Amino acid sequence: MTTAPVAARSATAPVPTQSTYQNRVADYWNAEENPVNLELGQIDDLYHHHYGVGEADWSVLDEADPALRRDRITAELHRLEHAQAELLAAHLGPLTPADRVFDAGCGRGGGSITANLRYGCHADGVTISAKQADFANEQARRRDVADKVRYHLRNMLDTGFETGAYAASWNNESTMYVELDLLFAEHARLLRRGGRYVTITGCYNDTYGRASREVSLINAHYICDIHPRSEYFRAMARNRLVPVHVEDLTAATIPYWELRKQADHLVTGVEDTFLDAYRNGSFQYLLIAADRV
Repeated sequence: MTTAPVAARSATAPVPTQSTYQNRVADYWNAEENPVNLELGQIDDLYHHHYGVGEADWSVLDEADPALRRDRITAELHRLEHAQAELLAAHLGPLTPADRVFDAGCGRGGGSITANLRYGCHADGVTISAKQADFANEQARRRDVADKVRYHLRNMLDTGFETGAYAASWNNESTMYVELDLLFAEHARLLRRGGRYVTITGCYNDTYGRASREVSLINAHYICDIHPRSEYFRAMARNRLVPVHVEDLTAATIPYWELRKQADHLVTGVEDTFLDAYRNGSFQYLLIAADRV
């Protein structure tokens, strides 16, 4: 099988922003220095901008030494967030080192590195934050994978990459920053027929009614617009993406948030809001895998 050449890095190119809103989002991430995004990544130089799944090791809270307790909680939160990245990567399909994958809204790059480590594949990550793109490319260089893993200062709605060049693509907690029809149209264009798209995302539960107070608070905290669950499936259907696996991860992510609430050095003030939203049924954490037809 042959693949298209990897697109050249475009970190110095102007971002084809969609709106004033996207400029504000880019400004937010260019200024962001949140310890929960930085201290966890420093453990193994895998920087993830998302949450975690799985049962936590609660023994870390019993550590008597304050400094060691802090380090153990940080390491355990990172283990949970990396488990989430591995879960997403496991649903990308049977990839080979010759394949290309697309990481939409790549943040500081942990997802693309995770896919490369798992499959040996080429990866292109895009972000509208110049700071994130530069940081992620430096991480790829340090790992000696810059020939295969590249990050670009581009808009995930209008990447300019070659049509049909990708075997798999994903969004990891980044769909709430864009219109779903525009996003899925670009994924469908980039994926070859039979290519796999995966998202892990928070969405509000249509059966609850409209977006709850907690969902509105999360939107305000992250300058985002959380979509209803049903809109993911309608927008996928309109853009040639057919779901093949849907998994409710709500219960699986609650331990992460319960542990993070105990991490005084990492809390951002939104922890109780997430926990309340998950527990009252207004907010869900979903994995959706879909094939491009």
